[in-house]
Amino acid sequence: MPEGPRVRTTGGAVQGFRQHGNAAFRGIPYAPPPVGALRFAAPGPAPRWAGTRRATEFGPAAPQSGPAPAGSADGTDWLTLNVCTPDPGAAGLPVLVWIHGGAFVSGTSGDPMYDPAALAGAGLVVVSINYRVGAEGFALFEGAPANRGLLDQIAALHWVRRNVAAFGGDPDRVTVAGQSAGAGSVAALLTMTSARGLFRRAIAHSVPGNHCTPALAAQVAAALADRLGAAPTATALADVTPGALAEALTSLGTDLADHHPHWGRLARTGVAVYPVVDGQVLTETPWPALSSGRADGVELLVGHTRDEFRLFSVVSGRLGRFTDRDADTALELFAPGPDGADAYRAAHPRATPDTLVETVYSDALFRMPSLHLAEANVAAGGTSFLFELGLAAPGLGGTLGACHSLDVPLAFGTLDSPVGGQLLGVPPSAEAVAVSRELQQAWLRFATTGDPGWAAYHPDRQLTRVLDAPSATVRYPEQSSRRIWDGRSPAPFDLDEAAPR
Repeated sequence: MPEGPRVRTTGGAVQGFRQHGNAAFRGIPYAPPPVGALRFAAPGPAPRWAGTRRATEFGPAAPQSGPAPAGSADGTDWLTLNVCTPDPGAAGLPVLVWIHGGAFVSGTSGDPMYDPAALAGAGLVVVSINYRVGAEGFALFEGAPANRGLLDQIAALHWVRRNVAAFGGDPDRVTVAGQSAGAGSVAALLTMTSARGLFRRAIAHSVPGNHCTPALAAQVAAALADRLGAAPTATALADVTPGALAEALTSLGTDLADHHPHWGRLARTGVAVYPVVDGQVLTETPWPALSSGRADGVELLVGHTRDEFRLFSVVSGRLGRFTDRDADTALELFAPGPDGADAYRAAHPRATPDTLVETVYSDALFRMPSLHLAEANVAAGGTSFLFELGLAAPGLGGTLGACHSLDVPLAFGTLDSPVGGQLLGVPPSAEAVAVSRELQQAWLRFATTGDPGWAAYHPDRQLTRVLDAPSATVRYPEQSSRRIWDGRSPAPFDLDEAAPR
């Protein structure tokens, strides 16, 4: 059996393997394991090793939390990345760095849905990264930097800057990309001074509007530590195993609404930790930072699905079962401003509770943050390209619509992955294959030239690519929601002082 491809990085030589005509390298550390004395610390310098390191297996995922955490492999070397290149001997290939989603509490770069073979085969060097999620990455503990997961991502981008040329990539043509929590990370990176110069373009699918104030994050950390009989400090929690900390965070997330109503909107999300606007690592949310000119605009491809919240309605078993009270609660908590609830009811006078709940949650959590990121980036001098995925998923009895995460297997061309097959059916329809090809081509063109193949978005014309069968470039399709949210970007989750404690 011939030896796999070999590349020398700044840390040492790595040997990968051939797959589908590409050279693949997995589990390369970009920082030392964040355990022991490095627990809850900012990522350290990239490791070095003697000889040739075998790079054929994905690194272990960071400890997972949440209602459906991905499986974690054994080991503590959570801060690793993977590179798939069409030709390590090439030069100047465009680079795409993928940041996985998972509500900031779960996810791994080794998910088959993120298989980079098709994108690499089309000419991209694809890098995917693991980073700290959940309490390890985002809980606000005294004595530890905030937003450690974002710091991990920046450390990975520094590694890419130093090493991607050895894999055939151009360090000056890096596009950072992500979906859901990964897109939220991309939005944050757009405005962080420590990330400047590390990427040229950005792709953000389904940008969440979820951030925490320090006051709320401190209460979450205290409640989390209390479940473990410890103080909410890095020192006190150092002896708590990562697995136990992750399980405690999952447990905390299951009873947020019942036990912590004073945590306001966060209590309704089912997730207890998000990036914190701490004033140091993350000085403000992306929308005001860009629209005010405190951050520079870039070439940005951003969009959302039409029916973002439908996935959560179906998975939770609530589809068709939302009540008028559920709709009232959703509108009270997530409609913007004092007149937001009335505006939604006026815009949808004959809507069922299901329609109201799904519309306001889709808007507040993903659709409006994505739209407003496009507009803020334009205000900051950048060029934005906006899309909406309108293709409906046939999976689970055809109830999913154009749901959250449907765009991921379409973009990667992984229609036959476990999630892709569940959403799109086996075999996928001709319409799904066509939309997948268009979205892959858009990614390739954008990472290469900065133009995905349709007109740029401007707030006046609002041109948006609707990906469907057939696709079309039209005025932004969610006009009633756009009017309701006009001038109201997502605010960080904060304490609700009027709620019972």
